[in-house]
Amino acid sequence: MIQIAEPLETAELLAFTRTVEAGTVSRAAAELGVPRATVGRRLARLEERLGVRLLRRTTRSLALTPAGEQFYRQARLVLEALVNAQESVRSSGSVMRGSLRVTVPPGVASALSQLVLAFLRGHPEVRVQIDFSTRLVDLRREGYDVALRASGQLEPGLIARIVARQKMFAVASPAYLAKHGHPRTVQDLRRHRCLTGFARGELPQASWKARRGEVHVEPAFSTNDLGLLRDAAADGAGIAMLPDVLVAALLGQGALVRVLPQVLETENRLAVVHPEREFLPAHVRAFIDALVAWAPTLQKTVDLGAAARRPRQSSRRAR
Repeated sequence: MIQIAEPLETAELLAFTRTVEAGTVSRAAAELGVPRATVGRRLARLEERLGVRLLRRTTRSLALTPAGEQFYRQARLVLEALVNAQESVRSSGSVMRGSLRVTVPPGVASALSQLVLAFLRGHPEVRVQIDFSTRLVDLRREGYDVALRASGQLEPGLIARIVARQKMFAVASPAYLAKHGHPRTVQDLRRHRCLTGFARGELPQASWKARRGEVHVEPAFSTNDLGLLRDAAADGAGIAMLPDVLVAALLGQGALVRVLPQVLETENRLAVVHPEREFLPAHVRAFIDALVAWAPTLQKTVDLGAAARRPRQSSRRAR
């Protein structure tokens, strides 16, 4: 039998984890629906019971101590186990219950809608939140269950499953290249207008991945909508690095041509990512399975980062 010298209260664990995820005590109190002072008392009581400092608090921010980092991971597991236990008792038959928070790139909104609607119909007792964002969300810290990512970046404690692969090319319109010339080496890109996406969903890219390593670029235009990047390239605005599925038709029509094809080519990977858990809730597993089954169809419908749009008619011909 497990013996605990000073039993911890669920309310204290909730106050601690919600404060970490919300970033401030005030926001955590609002989300929990209790006064700020109550959250403060619960945090103080928790630290007193444990005999360690979990949070460094200032007037403007808070940060986890090393002990707090370790305790946060375990506290999340405890609370998830409690939720799973409640769901197992409340469930009747095969009905799934619980909350589900998902973050995905904004460009897959239209392609993902049918999957989400089908999931809602099939699991009406699951409370679903879907955030369309290019930001690299901290799943554990912010309380998300699943992410769909076109990125190889993984934080500790996450599990990723690659569900699709896609070639990336550098392309430009014949009109742009006729005016500015064809770059012969990557050094030539310094005198060209480069059209880029955002790195980590926050800042304009300063480099493109190539067959070997990376190539530095100076962005003349940046956006997190790859469909808009494609339109800009087809309109003669510059050179862009884009997925093959998004530019294949325009390459076939001659509205776009590849730039430095022996160098500027790489592979983009789409992954379903979720926090590492010993017991994954049934409704989370069901949504992950649905995503995995759906992902291959994405190759036929839309780019990993943007909904496809037809370029303007005038951009289909070299001027």
